[in-house]
Amino acid sequence: MIFLRLLAESLRFAWHALTNNRLRTFLSLLGVTIGILAIISVFTIVDSLEKNVRDSINKLGSDVIYIQKWPWTSEDRQEYKWWEFMKRPQVKYSELSKLQKRMKKAEAIAFTINADRLVQYKSNSVENTSILGATYDWPKTRSFELISGRYFTLSETLTKKNYAILGYDIAMALFDSPFVLGEQIKIGGKKATVIGVFDREGQDITGNSTDELVVCPIIFAQSFINYRYSDPSIVVKAKKNINNQELRDELRGVMRSLRKLKPTMPDNFALNEISLVGNQLDSLFSVIGLTGWIIGGFSILVGGFGIANIMFVSVKERTKLIGIQKALGARNSFILIQFLFESVFLCLLGGVIGLILVSILAWGVRNFSEFNIQLSMENIILGLSVSAIIGIVSGIVPALSASKLDPVEAIRR
Repeated sequence: MIFLRLLAESLRFAWHALTNNRLRTFLSLLGVTIGILAIISVFTIVDSLEKNVRDSINKLGSDVIYIQKWPWTSEDRQEYKWWEFMKRPQVKYSELSKLQKRMKKAEAIAFTINADRLVQYKSNSVENTSILGATYDWPKTRSFELISGRYFTLSETLTKKNYAILGYDIAMALFDSPFVLGEQIKIGGKKATVIGVFDREGQDITGNSTDELVVCPIIFAQSFINYRYSDPSIVVKAKKNINNQELRDELRGVMRSLRKLKPTMPDNFALNEISLVGNQLDSLFSVIGLTGWIIGGFSILVGGFGIANIMFVSVKERTKLIGIQKALGARNSFILIQFLFESVFLCLLGGVIGLILVSILAWGVRNFSEFNIQLSMENIILGLSVSAIIGIVSGIVPALSASKLDPVEAIRR
């Protein structure tokens, strides 16, 4: 009961100070509000950006390894030795069957090539369309949904069937409909029959989407894609309960054996995986988060000085009241908590206003763009916690000075 009465009394004093000095309160809260707005906005954007990016790259498979000529990143943070990588041979289609026979820890192995080509249907066309030539097991290594039709059968990928699966945006651009099975199109001048259309995925920040992609059987794709400039890849998906390191070790051994590399010779191929990109993202988002703290920190610092100033003024204005309270038996702790609570209340109010502004901005971005941004509960708690800490730090000195006032001297002022 005593605590509740103390809390109610402190709340009443705080509200009285706010309403009696509206302009001063507004200016004091402005710094905290801007600081919380800056910090939580940056963290909300970074968290949403990170989630969108990770969701996007995870479509490629967290348990998938890509055998390619070029590594995605430099190994062990060393210099990217492009002049050495250039000498490496391209991944060959003939290596696919050999890997399928030798690999024991792989669930699926696919071969892909890609290039940009003109796609036409009558008078409609889409230039620089991304064309992917893929083998039968490709769907096991990359998740997607079809809005209509089907994927190629094993025999269709091996017998040069001129089939194609269109991305949603490509189908809409050519036919203004995703339901176009059996229609004839031209890819790089070659006729192809549409047997499927990918469901719409939406554009993401990495560009990893099937919306603007056309997938063809590998043998048919080789008839209009120059192999030397097709960036061929072998995509290997691990079996269940097999981690990427185990798969990587087996892949490395088998590939070195296929290419007859001596023990002292370096690898002439790259084993790329999503975790390599994820590690780069971790450091990138850490830097962005630190930048958010620096940007918002200055605003919060100014806001903290503003709160401290208003609390010193509040102590001066209520000096006689403090003396009367002490004369009536109020303890130093009561006076301390009273002013400290007022400071925390002010900062929390500024923090709440800042969070409301962040949520409004997030709603606007979400509704007027394709970027999915959400104010998470973690960031709400962070904003309120930072506000409360600023309130305690800013109010502790004024609160201590008020609690140590001599009652007799205070009443005389």
